[in-house]
Amino acid sequence: MHKKYQTGLMWFRRDLRAQDNAALYHALKSCGQVFCIFVFDRDILRGLPKADRRVEFIRESLLDLDGQLRHLAEQNNIADGGLIVQHAAAGDAIPQLAGQLSVNAVFTNHDYEPQALARDAKVQARLEAQGMAFHTFKDQVIFERSEVLTLAGKPYSVFTPYKNAWLRKADDFYLSPYPVEKYAAALAARPATHRLAVPTLASLGFEKTNLKSLKIPTGSAGGAQLFADFLARMKDYHETRNFPAVKGPSYLGVHLRFGTVSIRKLARAALEHSVQGSEGAAVWLSELVWRDFYAQILSNFPHAATESFKPGYDLIAWEKGPHAQALFEAWSEGRTGYPLVDAAMMQLNQTGYMHNRLRMVVASFLCKDLGLDWRWGERYFAEKLNDFDLSSNNGGWQWASSSGCDAQPYFRIFNPVSQSEKFDADGKFIRRYLPVLAGLPARALHSPWLATPVELAAAGVALGQNYPMPIVQHDEARALTLQRYAVVKKT
Repeated sequence: MHKKYQTGLMWFRRDLRAQDNAALYHALKSCGQVFCIFVFDRDILRGLPKADRRVEFIRESLLDLDGQLRHLAEQNNIADGGLIVQHAAAGDAIPQLAGQLSVNAVFTNHDYEPQALARDAKVQARLEAQGMAFHTFKDQVIFERSEVLTLAGKPYSVFTPYKNAWLRKADDFYLSPYPVEKYAAALAARPATHRLAVPTLASLGFEKTNLKSLKIPTGSAGGAQLFADFLARMKDYHETRNFPAVKGPSYLGVHLRFGTVSIRKLARAALEHSVQGSEGAAVWLSELVWRDFYAQILSNFPHAATESFKPGYDLIAWEKGPHAQALFEAWSEGRTGYPLVDAAMMQLNQTGYMHNRLRMVVASFLCKDLGLDWRWGERYFAEKLNDFDLSSNNGGWQWASSSGCDAQPYFRIFNPVSQSEKFDADGKFIRRYLPVLAGLPARALHSPWLATPVELAAAGVALGQNYPMPIVQHDEARALTLQRYAVVKKT
């Protein structure tokens, strides 16, 4: 079969798997031989904490990806297959390597974040100056940019009609896997100069984290293991998803973030089970649709990356100065005096994960109890979350602060105590992350300041010493928030 190009380069980024990978499929189908590369991008790594679970997750997942590519190559009698891995500025490294390998085209999957789009434009210009093509493909969402529009041809800014349109459009064409294996004979042997092992964390300037002790599975193998486990629980998702002490979620967020699992595979399974009447699958599918929804919001309304989606919400006078900073530090360190909020922040700080219900609770608390700008919380989550994704994180924070599209109304303010009583009634989650409170009876655990002196003494809790008093009174904070948000009543 005649191929369009003699030689191609597949650039892996947020798609660390060899199965059902759009760009890899198109590269192998279009080229006589295909080299594969991943670049630890100095421009992205600069400024990250030295112990960053995401960097370790990527590194471990690259070992898995390299193994997959070698296996595919060996099945086709190709020696020295595998992944080329570099530590460089990707904007420079890709055109340089393309030149060294004399490729005709570079293939990669879309990345929608503003910095990534700028980098890709730079890479494309340099490749074209060298006479090389640059092809990008949709891989990390089912529908992107302007693929799902209103009847008037405009982007949706309200979720439910978007979801209905999404469900009408999602068929086999959009959900079928890309048969990479069929064309794997086009994988190229790595040149001798590029047969290097995946760099160690230390050589990248990073330290090991607690990723392994947390038993977070990595790579495609890890993603498949988690999905198989969730598939058996999916039917109950609608009943279990809100309780942080219960094994309800899929825990696939970090795998979706780095593409170690295919979104098409997940959406296909959820849709199939949903059509068969599984309420849990239908609710989980909605979560996957929210992910597409926020991705298209960022594409179509790029101002939302830094400003409120609804401009009027940037008129809100948030708390400022040293007092605001002290409140923020108490929130980020789990010292607010509200056990569910503090336990959630401890979970985030210790594991890089936070249960979805708790993300809403702590975000509402930051904006509407402490009166702090949602962007402060967004930045903190961006640094700490293993599954940090700009569009979903931004969308979630703007939803909680009521400044986003289709957000909760500004007067809807989560009560951290009633949320605690409802979703962690026996205090199992709180006791795990706040062992200092573990001895309190469940009744007193959600609001320790209301516990009797005898209960506090018996549990070894000294309020203001080994556990703080509440830094704000919720009722007073609620009244202040309603005043603060009065400027946006008409928006």
